[in-house]
Amino acid sequence: MNGTDLSAYLAFAHRLADAARAAIAPHFRNRVAADNKHKSGGFDPVTDGDRAAEAAMRALIAEVYPDHCVYGEEEGGALSDKVPTWVLDPIDGTRAFISGLPVWGTLIGLDLGVGPVVGIMDQGFTGERYFAADDGAFLNYRGRTDRLQTRSTVSLRQANLATTSPDLFTIPAEAAAFAEIRSRAQATRYGTDCYGYAMLASGYVDLVIESGLKAYDVQALIPIVTQAGGVMTTWSGHSPRHGGQIIAAATPELHAQALEILAIAAL
Repeated sequence: MNGTDLSAYLAFAHRLADAARAAIAPHFRNRVAADNKHKSGGFDPVTDGDRAAEAAMRALIAEVYPDHCVYGEEEGGALSDKVPTWVLDPIDGTRAFISGLPVWGTLIGLDLGVGPVVGIMDQGFTGERYFAADDGAFLNYRGRTDRLQTRSTVSLRQANLATTSPDLFTIPAEAAAFAEIRSRAQATRYGTDCYGYAMLASGYVDLVIESGLKAYDVQALIPIVTQAGGVMTTWSGHSPRHGGQIIAAATPELHAQALEILAIAAL
């Protein structure tokens, strides 16, 4: 695939983000009701905003790229190794969304069979749009487009660590490994969802560690992190394409330090 192809796909991904932003806008901070998708006593919320945004994006894909696959959090699907797959999470961070906190985002990734080559994280309420293809990672905000660059942090002692929740680490070995890294890190922040990865690409967070993620949680974020200079893998050091146990780091050196600790709990 040449740069022209990716440029066209990225332009289309921006159209998808625009459609999702319009569909979500009437619902945020409007005291929307949330249904629980979890069937065994947990809480996995979904709102009309989630559904409307994914439906809007799917309709646009069907119109422009009817031969492409779609894999979305709300309507399902699967990654294809043979044709392009648009990987959609209409509202990543629905718990933050229903709490009125603007640390959620719309995730749009394009996987060509071996991993994502285009990624967008759109925060429609603040107007921030993080995006990447093959020529770098960028933030469009208030009429400006700036290139993103991760920090040069190489030591855990100097690292700002982020994760959505310590509850992600349900296996004792996972919890112990995360606790060890947390004890060494300079600072730890919770409740970040996709925003943590955007802040890593922007040079504010140095390390994001999570577990139990799906492909639609990470596909859009992989190009943004890596094109900004970061490293993103599973805890075993493999491709994060399918989700699972995920680590994103600002530098290869920091990634290696954290991975040495996480490897004991890698699945």
